[in-house]
Amino acid sequence: MIRHRMPIVLPPFQDRLSKAVAHYWRTLEAQTHKQKAGTDRGRRSAVTGGKQMDGFCELVDWVLRENGLGEASIYLRSDREIPGFLRPTKEWDMLVVHEGRTLAAVEFTSYRVPPVASDTKAHIEETIGMADDVWTAFGEGAYNPPRKRPWLGWVMLFEDRTVARSPTPEVRPPVEASPDFSIGSYGRRYEQILHKFTHERLFDSAALIASPGKGGAQGVFMELAEDLSMKWLLASLAGWVGGYLAEVKLRPCSGGGTRRCLPGRVARSRAAHLDRGPRCSSQTEGPGFGSGAKHENA
Repeated sequence: MIRHRMPIVLPPFQDRLSKAVAHYWRTLEAQTHKQKAGTDRGRRSAVTGGKQMDGFCELVDWVLRENGLGEASIYLRSDREIPGFLRPTKEWDMLVVHEGRTLAAVEFTSYRVPPVASDTKAHIEETIGMADDVWTAFGEGAYNPPRKRPWLGWVMLFEDRTVARSPTPEVRPPVEASPDFSIGSYGRRYEQILHKFTHERLFDSAALIASPGKGGAQGVFMELAEDLSMKWLLASLAGWVGGYLAEVKLRPCSGGGTRRCLPGRVARSRAAHLDRGPRCSSQTEGPGFGSGAKHENA
């Protein structure tokens, strides 16, 4: 059987990415002013305010729709839990489900520099643990259908102030720390972390975006590495979606051949009405369309 692949659609997105960066800084500034009178003060509001990364969520949602997942359930606000091994479920920032299959999960994080150390380290460790828990659960057969793994992504935005990390205190631990921790800036350390865990396939793709406090509200940003760019992440996700849609739309039908199969519910209804032939159709619409799947907008 000849396998066809859906074409990858990656329309011009730089303006949307710049607007997402600007949204981050403007939302952060508004939250900081709002929280000045409360107990959650100062730079910690960058960690606890929420909603700053909504522009990035909307960018990924847009690319998914451009690549034919208009009938997928794209969850941004609720119902974002996926199965784990160490815990029953864990909530991600974005979850994509189609016809009962978990297609993708994406985490969005942001950090100020110098960071609030305890919050930043805890969040990074938590995100790494979330991905590891997904793969452990996958290995134990927690996902449906079996052997169909999800795509995992991580988008990280940090404030680019070219601030060097504090020198290590003159206290020698019983076991020497990794020399990797001598790296000279927070940005380079974040880059090293994302490179490590994408190369080890803990995440399928990751994006690292640096933006200055001054100019960030106008959408100014830079990307430290080509393979950690938003373009690479979106292309990777679009390619995964294209492969999935090709598999679904050209799934072998019960009557043989590679004609496009209708979704089960639609096929059963049509078969009952026409009382003829296998549950397949040569029409142009793909599976899932008109099936009433749920979608929540950002």
